[in-house]
Amino acid sequence: MPRDATQTGSVVTGPDAAKARTLLGRFAHGGTAWRRLRDSGILLALVLLIVAGGLLSPFFLQPANFLNVARQVAIVGILGIGMTFVILTAGIDLSVGSIVGFVAITAASLMHGGMPWPAAMVLALLAGALVGALNGLGITKGRLQPFIMTLGMLVIARGVTMTWSKGQPISLGDAAEPFSWLGTGVLLGVPVPVWVLAVIAAAAGFTLRYTAFGRHVYAVGDNLEAARLSGINTGRVIFSVYVISGLCAAVSALIIVSRLTAGEPSQGTGFELDAIAIVVIGGTSLFRGEGGIRGTLIGAAIVAVVANLLNLLGVSPFSQQIVKGLIILGAVLLERRGAGEGR
Repeated sequence: MPRDATQTGSVVTGPDAAKARTLLGRFAHGGTAWRRLRDSGILLALVLLIVAGGLLSPFFLQPANFLNVARQVAIVGILGIGMTFVILTAGIDLSVGSIVGFVAITAASLMHGGMPWPAAMVLALLAGALVGALNGLGITKGRLQPFIMTLGMLVIARGVTMTWSKGQPISLGDAAEPFSWLGTGVLLGVPVPVWVLAVIAAAAGFTLRYTAFGRHVYAVGDNLEAARLSGINTGRVIFSVYVISGLCAAVSALIIVSRLTAGEPSQGTGFELDAIAIVVIGGTSLFRGEGGIRGTLIGAAIVAVVANLLNLLGVSPFSQQIVKGLIILGAVLLERRGAGEGR
Protein backbone atom coordinates (compact mmCIF):
# COMPACT_ATOMS: atom_id res chain seq x y z
CA MET A 1 0.00 0.00 0.00
CA PRO A 2 1.45 3.42 -0.89
CA ARG A 3 2.33 5.57 2.10
CA ASP A 4 -0.26 8.17 1.12
CA ALA A 5 -2.92 5.63 0.33
CA THR A 6 -4.88 6.36 3.48
CA GLN A 7 -4.45 10.09 3.63
CA THR A 8 -7.41 12.29 2.93
CA GLY A 9 -6.01 15.43 1.38
CA SER A 10 -7.78 17.82 -0.96
CA VAL A 11 -9.52 16.81 -4.12
CA VAL A 12 -7.04 16.84 -6.98
CA THR A 13 -7.78 19.05 -9.96
CA GLY A 14 -6.52 19.10 -13.54
CA PRO A 15 -5.65 16.13 -15.75
CA ASP A 16 -5.07 13.82 -12.79
CA ALA A 17 -8.54 14.54 -11.45
CA ALA A 18 -10.14 13.83 -14.82
CA LYS A 19 -8.29 10.54 -15.01
CA ALA A 20 -9.24 9.66 -11.45
CA ARG A 21 -12.92 10.38 -12.03
CA THR A 22 -12.90 8.34 -15.23
CA LEU A 23 -11.37 5.40 -13.40
CA LEU A 24 -13.73 5.83 -10.46
CA GLY A 25 -16.75 5.78 -12.72
CA ARG A 26 -15.42 2.68 -14.40
CA PHE A 27 -14.52 0.82 -11.22
CA ALA A 28 -17.29 1.80 -8.81
CA HIS A 29 -19.94 -0.33 -10.52
CA GLY A 30 -20.02 -4.11 -10.71
CA GLY A 31 -22.10 -6.02 -13.22
CA THR A 32 -19.76 -6.84 -16.12
CA ALA A 33 -20.77 -9.51 -18.60
CA TRP A 34 -18.18 -11.82 -17.03
CA ARG A 35 -19.60 -11.30 -13.55
CA ARG A 36 -23.17 -12.00 -14.68
CA LEU A 37 -22.02 -15.17 -16.42
CA ARG A 38 -20.06 -16.22 -13.34
CA ASP A 39 -23.03 -15.60 -11.01
CA SER A 40 -25.22 -17.75 -13.24
CA GLY A 41 -22.56 -20.46 -13.19
CA ILE A 42 -22.27 -20.66 -9.39
CA LEU A 43 -26.07 -20.67 -9.04
CA LEU A 44 -26.25 -23.55 -11.51
CA ALA A 45 -23.53 -25.33 -9.53
CA LEU A 46 -25.63 -24.99 -6.36
CA VAL A 47 -28.71 -26.41 -8.10
CA LEU A 48 -26.72 -29.35 -9.45
CA LEU A 49 -25.30 -30.02 -5.97
CA ILE A 50 -28.79 -30.14 -4.49
CA VAL A 51 -29.97 -32.52 -7.22
CA ALA A 52 -26.90 -34.70 -6.70
CA GLY A 53 -27.47 -34.69 -2.96
CA GLY A 54 -31.02 -35.90 -3.40
CA LEU A 55 -29.81 -38.75 -5.61
CA LEU A 56 -26.87 -39.79 -3.43
CA SER A 57 -28.52 -39.70 0.00
CA PRO A 58 -32.14 -40.41 0.96
CA PHE A 59 -31.76 -38.12 3.96
CA PHE A 60 -30.49 -35.06 2.10
CA LEU A 61 -33.85 -33.65 0.99
CA GLN A 62 -35.61 -34.28 4.29
CA PRO A 63 -36.97 -31.08 5.92
CA ALA A 64 -35.01 -31.58 9.14
CA ASN A 65 -31.75 -31.82 7.20
CA PHE A 66 -32.60 -28.72 5.16
CA LEU A 67 -33.23 -26.76 8.35
CA ASN A 68 -29.85 -27.87 9.65
CA VAL A 69 -28.16 -26.75 6.41
CA ALA A 70 -30.02 -23.42 6.56
CA ARG A 71 -28.70 -22.71 10.06
CA GLN A 72 -25.17 -23.48 8.95
CA VAL A 73 -25.56 -21.24 5.90
CA ALA A 74 -26.66 -18.44 8.23
CA ILE A 75 -23.57 -18.72 10.46
CA VAL A 76 -20.98 -18.81 7.68
CA GLY A 77 -23.01 -16.46 5.48
CA ILE A 78 -23.02 -13.65 8.05
CA LEU A 79 -19.28 -14.15 8.54
CA GLY A 80 -18.82 -14.07 4.76
CA ILE A 81 -20.75 -10.82 4.35
CA GLY A 82 -18.25 -9.04 6.57
CA MET A 83 -15.37 -10.67 4.67
CA THR A 84 -16.92 -9.52 1.38
CA PHE A 85 -16.58 -5.87 2.39
CA VAL A 86 -12.94 -6.45 3.30
CA ILE A 87 -12.00 -8.37 0.15
CA LEU A 88 -13.76 -5.80 -2.05
CA THR A 89 -11.16 -3.29 -0.82
CA ALA A 90 -8.41 -5.78 -1.82
CA GLY A 91 -7.85 -6.61 1.85
CA ILE A 92 -8.09 -9.78 3.91
CA ASP A 93 -9.20 -10.51 7.48
CA LEU A 94 -7.59 -13.59 9.00
CA SER A 95 -8.81 -12.71 12.50
CA VAL A 96 -12.54 -13.40 12.11
CA GLY A 97 -12.32 -16.91 13.57
CA SER A 98 -10.54 -15.63 16.65
CA ILE A 99 -13.08 -12.81 16.95
CA VAL A 100 -15.82 -15.45 17.05
CA GLY A 101 -14.09 -17.18 19.97
CA PHE A 102 -13.40 -13.90 21.77
CA VAL A 103 -17.00 -12.71 21.42
CA ALA A 104 -18.33 -16.12 22.45
CA ILE A 105 -16.37 -16.03 25.71
CA THR A 106 -17.26 -12.37 26.27
CA ALA A 107 -20.99 -13.01 25.89
CA ALA A 108 -20.92 -16.19 27.97
CA SER A 109 -18.92 -14.56 30.77
CA LEU A 110 -21.28 -11.60 30.99
CA MET A 111 -24.40 -13.78 31.05
CA HIS A 112 -22.85 -16.25 33.48
CA GLY A 113 -22.09 -13.31 35.75
CA GLY A 114 -25.76 -12.34 35.84
CA MET A 115 -25.94 -9.60 33.22
CA PRO A 116 -29.29 -9.60 31.33
CA TRP A 117 -28.81 -11.22 27.94
CA PRO A 118 -29.87 -8.15 25.87
CA ALA A 119 -27.17 -6.04 27.52
CA ALA A 120 -24.64 -8.86 27.16
CA MET A 121 -25.46 -9.10 23.44
CA VAL A 122 -24.82 -5.40 22.92
CA LEU A 123 -21.49 -5.49 24.75
CA ALA A 124 -20.45 -8.63 22.85
CA LEU A 125 -21.22 -6.92 19.53
CA LEU A 126 -19.17 -3.93 20.63
CA ALA A 127 -16.31 -6.28 21.52
CA GLY A 128 -16.32 -7.67 17.99
CA ALA A 129 -16.42 -4.18 16.51
CA LEU A 130 -13.53 -3.15 18.77
CA VAL A 131 -11.28 -5.92 17.47
CA GLY A 132 -12.25 -4.95 13.93
CA ALA A 133 -11.42 -1.33 14.71
CA LEU A 134 -7.99 -2.34 16.00
CA ASN A 135 -7.39 -4.14 12.72
CA GLY A 136 -8.48 -1.05 10.81
CA LEU A 137 -6.25 1.25 12.83
CA GLY A 138 -3.25 -1.00 12.41
CA ILE A 139 -3.73 -1.04 8.64
CA THR A 140 -4.59 2.62 8.09
CA LYS A 141 -2.51 4.34 10.78
CA GLY A 142 0.17 1.75 11.45
CA ARG A 143 0.75 1.14 7.73
CA LEU A 144 0.68 -2.63 8.26
CA GLN A 145 -0.37 -4.91 5.43
CA PRO A 146 -3.83 -6.43 6.06
CA PHE A 147 -2.40 -9.96 5.99
CA ILE A 148 0.16 -9.16 8.69
CA MET A 149 -2.14 -7.09 10.88
CA THR A 150 -5.01 -9.57 10.90
CA LEU A 151 -2.68 -12.55 11.28
CA GLY A 152 -1.26 -10.92 14.40
CA MET A 153 -4.77 -10.20 15.67
CA LEU A 154 -5.74 -13.83 15.03
CA VAL A 155 -3.07 -14.92 17.52
CA ILE A 156 -3.65 -12.09 20.01
CA ALA A 157 -7.44 -12.47 20.18
CA ARG A 158 -7.20 -16.24 20.57
CA GLY A 159 -4.57 -15.82 23.28
CA VAL A 160 -6.73 -13.33 25.18
CA THR A 161 -9.70 -15.68 24.89
CA MET A 162 -7.76 -18.68 26.21
CA THR A 163 -6.25 -16.66 29.05
CA TRP A 164 -9.59 -15.17 30.07
CA SER A 165 -11.43 -18.51 30.04
CA LYS A 166 -8.44 -20.58 31.22
CA GLY A 167 -9.18 -22.78 28.23
CA GLN A 168 -12.50 -23.91 29.71
CA PRO A 169 -16.06 -23.48 28.36
CA ILE A 170 -18.33 -21.02 30.15
CA SER A 171 -22.04 -21.71 30.53
CA LEU A 172 -24.70 -19.04 30.10
CA GLY A 173 -26.23 -19.63 33.51
CA ASP A 174 -29.84 -18.49 33.87
CA ALA A 175 -29.71 -16.79 30.47
CA ALA A 176 -29.37 -20.09 28.60
CA GLU A 177 -33.08 -20.69 28.07
CA PRO A 178 -34.26 -17.18 27.07
CA PHE A 179 -31.19 -16.61 24.87
CA SER A 180 -31.50 -19.91 23.01
CA TRP A 181 -34.14 -18.41 20.68
CA LEU A 182 -31.44 -16.73 18.62
CA GLY A 183 -29.79 -19.96 17.54
CA THR A 184 -32.58 -22.52 17.77
CA GLY A 185 -35.82 -20.56 17.39
CA VAL A 186 -38.13 -20.73 14.39
CA LEU A 187 -40.23 -17.85 13.06
CA LEU A 188 -42.92 -18.51 10.44
CA GLY A 189 -41.37 -21.88 9.74
CA VAL A 190 -37.91 -20.39 9.10
CA PRO A 191 -35.00 -20.66 11.59
CA VAL A 192 -34.28 -17.36 13.35
CA PRO A 193 -30.61 -17.36 12.21
CA VAL A 194 -31.82 -17.35 8.60
CA TRP A 195 -33.94 -14.27 9.31
CA VAL A 196 -30.88 -12.60 10.85
CA LEU A 197 -28.86 -13.49 7.75
CA ALA A 198 -31.59 -12.10 5.49
CA VAL A 199 -31.69 -8.76 7.32
CA ILE A 200 -27.91 -8.38 7.33
CA ALA A 201 -27.61 -9.43 3.68
CA ALA A 202 -30.33 -6.98 2.61
CA ALA A 203 -28.66 -4.13 4.49
CA ALA A 204 -25.22 -5.02 3.11
CA GLY A 205 -26.50 -5.40 -0.45
CA PHE A 206 -28.29 -2.06 -0.29
CA THR A 207 -25.18 -0.38 1.13
CA LEU A 208 -22.89 -1.68 -1.59
CA ARG A 209 -25.29 -1.02 -4.44
CA TYR A 210 -27.02 2.24 -3.60
CA THR A 211 -24.86 4.28 -1.22
CA ALA A 212 -21.78 6.46 -1.66
CA PHE A 213 -19.93 4.30 0.86
CA GLY A 214 -20.61 1.22 -1.24
CA ARG A 215 -19.26 2.91 -4.36
CA HIS A 216 -16.21 3.97 -2.41
CA VAL A 217 -15.60 0.38 -1.28
CA TYR A 218 -15.53 -0.80 -4.91
CA ALA A 219 -13.38 2.13 -5.95
CA VAL A 220 -10.77 1.54 -3.24
CA GLY A 221 -10.49 -2.12 -4.17
CA ASP A 222 -10.18 -1.45 -7.87
CA ASN A 223 -7.70 1.42 -7.85
CA LEU A 224 -6.62 2.87 -4.54
CA GLU A 225 -4.72 5.78 -6.07
CA ALA A 226 -7.58 6.77 -8.37
CA ALA A 227 -9.96 6.67 -5.40
CA ARG A 228 -7.66 8.92 -3.39
CA LEU A 229 -7.24 11.38 -6.24
CA SER A 230 -11.00 11.63 -6.65
CA GLY A 231 -11.34 12.82 -3.04
CA ILE A 232 -12.38 9.61 -1.31
CA ASN A 233 -11.17 9.25 2.27
CA THR A 234 -9.62 5.86 1.59
CA GLY A 235 -8.42 5.44 5.17
CA ARG A 236 -11.95 5.85 6.51
CA VAL A 237 -13.32 3.32 4.02
CA ILE A 238 -10.67 0.72 4.86
CA PHE A 239 -11.13 1.27 8.61
CA SER A 240 -14.90 0.88 8.26
CA VAL A 241 -14.83 -2.43 6.40
CA TYR A 242 -12.78 -4.04 9.16
CA VAL A 243 -15.25 -2.80 11.77
CA ILE A 244 -18.06 -4.30 9.68
CA SER A 245 -16.15 -7.59 9.50
CA GLY A 246 -15.71 -7.61 13.28
CA LEU A 247 -19.42 -6.94 13.81
CA CYS A 248 -20.47 -9.73 11.45
CA ALA A 249 -18.12 -12.15 13.23
CA ALA A 250 -19.71 -11.11 16.52
CA VAL A 251 -23.21 -11.84 15.24
CA SER A 252 -22.11 -15.31 14.08
CA ALA A 253 -20.56 -15.90 17.50
CA LEU A 254 -23.78 -15.01 19.31
CA ILE A 255 -25.76 -17.44 17.16
CA ILE A 256 -23.29 -20.23 17.96
CA VAL A 257 -23.33 -19.44 21.68
CA SER A 258 -27.12 -19.45 21.63
CA ARG A 259 -27.22 -22.88 19.97
CA LEU A 260 -24.68 -24.42 22.35
CA THR A 261 -25.83 -22.45 25.44
CA ALA A 262 -22.15 -22.02 26.28
CA GLY A 263 -19.07 -20.15 25.16
CA GLU A 264 -16.16 -22.31 23.99
CA PRO A 265 -12.74 -20.63 23.79
CA SER A 266 -11.93 -22.70 20.70
CA GLN A 267 -15.05 -21.61 18.86
CA GLY A 268 -14.39 -20.13 15.45
CA THR A 269 -11.15 -22.03 14.84
CA GLY A 270 -10.69 -22.19 11.07
CA PHE A 271 -13.68 -19.97 10.37
CA GLU A 272 -11.46 -17.44 8.60
CA LEU A 273 -10.81 -20.04 5.91
CA ASP A 274 -14.52 -20.79 5.55
CA ALA A 275 -15.30 -17.07 5.24
CA ILE A 276 -12.65 -16.51 2.59
CA ALA A 277 -13.76 -19.66 0.78
CA ILE A 278 -17.40 -18.66 0.41
CA VAL A 279 -16.49 -15.15 -0.73
CA VAL A 280 -14.10 -16.47 -3.39
CA ILE A 281 -16.47 -19.23 -4.47
CA GLY A 282 -19.20 -16.61 -4.68
CA GLY A 283 -17.18 -14.71 -7.26
CA THR A 284 -15.83 -11.73 -5.33
CA SER A 285 -12.46 -10.92 -6.83
CA LEU A 286 -9.25 -11.14 -4.84
CA PHE A 287 -7.58 -8.92 -7.42
CA ARG A 288 -9.97 -6.00 -7.90
CA GLY A 289 -13.12 -4.47 -6.41
CA GLU A 290 -15.71 -6.68 -8.04
CA GLY A 291 -18.30 -8.98 -6.53
CA GLY A 292 -21.17 -8.67 -4.11
CA ILE A 293 -23.40 -10.11 -1.43
CA ARG A 294 -25.51 -12.26 -3.73
CA GLY A 295 -22.50 -14.31 -4.77
CA THR A 296 -21.37 -14.66 -1.16
CA LEU A 297 -24.75 -16.08 -0.15
CA ILE A 298 -24.60 -18.62 -2.98
CA GLY A 299 -21.03 -19.46 -1.98
CA ALA A 300 -22.15 -20.02 1.63
CA ALA A 301 -24.92 -22.33 0.42
CA ILE A 302 -22.49 -24.29 -1.77
CA VAL A 303 -20.00 -24.80 1.08
CA ALA A 304 -22.76 -25.80 3.54
CA VAL A 305 -24.41 -28.20 1.07
CA VAL A 306 -21.08 -29.84 0.18
CA ALA A 307 -20.15 -30.27 3.86
CA ASN A 308 -23.58 -31.67 4.72
CA LEU A 309 -23.60 -34.09 1.78
CA LEU A 310 -20.10 -35.34 2.58
CA ASN A 311 -21.16 -35.89 6.20
CA LEU A 312 -24.20 -37.88 5.08
CA LEU A 313 -21.97 -39.98 2.82
CA GLY A 314 -19.60 -40.71 5.68
CA VAL A 315 -16.60 -38.83 4.27
CA SER A 316 -14.05 -37.99 6.97
CA PRO A 317 -13.59 -34.34 8.01
CA PHE A 318 -9.97 -34.51 6.87
CA SER A 319 -10.96 -35.50 3.34
CA GLN A 320 -13.60 -32.77 3.35
CA GLN A 321 -10.82 -30.20 3.71
CA ILE A 322 -9.28 -31.52 0.49
CA VAL A 323 -12.56 -31.05 -1.34
CA LYS A 324 -12.98 -27.53 0.03
CA GLY A 325 -9.42 -26.63 -0.99
CA LEU A 326 -9.99 -27.90 -4.54
CA ILE A 327 -13.19 -25.84 -4.80
CA ILE A 328 -11.34 -22.70 -3.68
CA LEU A 329 -8.52 -23.27 -6.17
CA GLY A 330 -11.03 -23.80 -8.96
CA ALA A 331 -12.86 -20.59 -8.08
CA VAL A 332 -9.62 -18.56 -8.04
CA LEU A 333 -8.51 -20.03 -11.37
CA LEU A 334 -11.85 -19.08 -12.93
CA GLU A 335 -11.51 -15.56 -11.53
CA ARG A 336 -8.01 -15.17 -12.96
CA ARG A 337 -9.21 -16.44 -16.30
CA GLY A 338 -11.91 -13.79 -16.37
CA ALA A 339 -9.73 -11.02 -14.93
CA GLY A 340 -8.79 -9.70 -18.34
CA GLU A 341 -12.30 -9.71 -19.78
CA GLY A 342 -14.22 -6.52 -20.39
CA ARG A 343 -15.24 -4.12 -17.73
